[in-house]
Amino acid sequence: MALRSGRYHNIKHHKDAADQKKAAVIAKMGVLITMAVQSGGGPNPADNPRLRLALSKARAAMMNNEAIERAIKKASGIGSEGKQLVELTYEGYAPGGVAVVVEATTDNRNRTAPELKKMFEVHGGAIGAPGCVAWQFKPRAVFLVTAPDDTPVMEALLAGGADALDLRAVDGGIEILAEPRDYDAILKALQVAKLAVVRSELTRLSETNVDLKDPSVLEQVQDLLDDLDDHPDVQEVYHNAVLPVSPDPDA
Repeated sequence: MALRSGRYHNIKHHKDAADQKKAAVIAKMGVLITMAVQSGGGPNPADNPRLRLALSKARAAMMNNEAIERAIKKASGIGSEGKQLVELTYEGYAPGGVAVVVEATTDNRNRTAPELKKMFEVHGGAIGAPGCVAWQFKPRAVFLVTAPDDTPVMEALLAGGADALDLRAVDGGIEILAEPRDYDAILKALQVAKLAVVRSELTRLSETNVDLKDPSVLEQVQDLLDDLDDHPDVQEVYHNAVLPVSPDPDA
């Protein structure tokens, strides 16, 4: 009986942790929607490309429609405590010379900045000056399309007059890389062609990667990235470290 009780405790602990993680992600999606509306595009996704992208990410994160509608209605540019939300970018280095770019949204930069600075320092890294590592990353629109080869993808882009920088075969289909300004045109072309878009995002891709040979340094870097990702004000974390692929827990 004690063994069963212990197993129940472990299962409940993992479930509680997963629930907390999901709640944190949903909260971040709400901020993403708020900023998309506040950016000037308005609350109508048809007229606001940034909001369309935010809604796509929110639905992928399993945010329900009621919560999405609530976030849009609340999105007057005012934070939960009546303070203006601002978007900030922080740059720095993790151990091993790994470049890190952090995109955050906050209602109090005087709180967020020192908290992120401390995270870097605790894990052996350091916040740098603006521009110190951003040049190592290129803004890109990235799509993953289910297709046997790149022929139907190329045909769809040509028919829609959409430009792409590169098409390449990856696990799961064909990946499209493009300039961020071409995001909407490419997505529309793929939808018109009725191709299954598995993933679409605006991101930053590193020009060069750092392969960490020392396991202790790799652990430091992973811990820093995990802590940054868990911070409630952090929306995105970009880095150029080569990290091991985590096993699929459902596999």
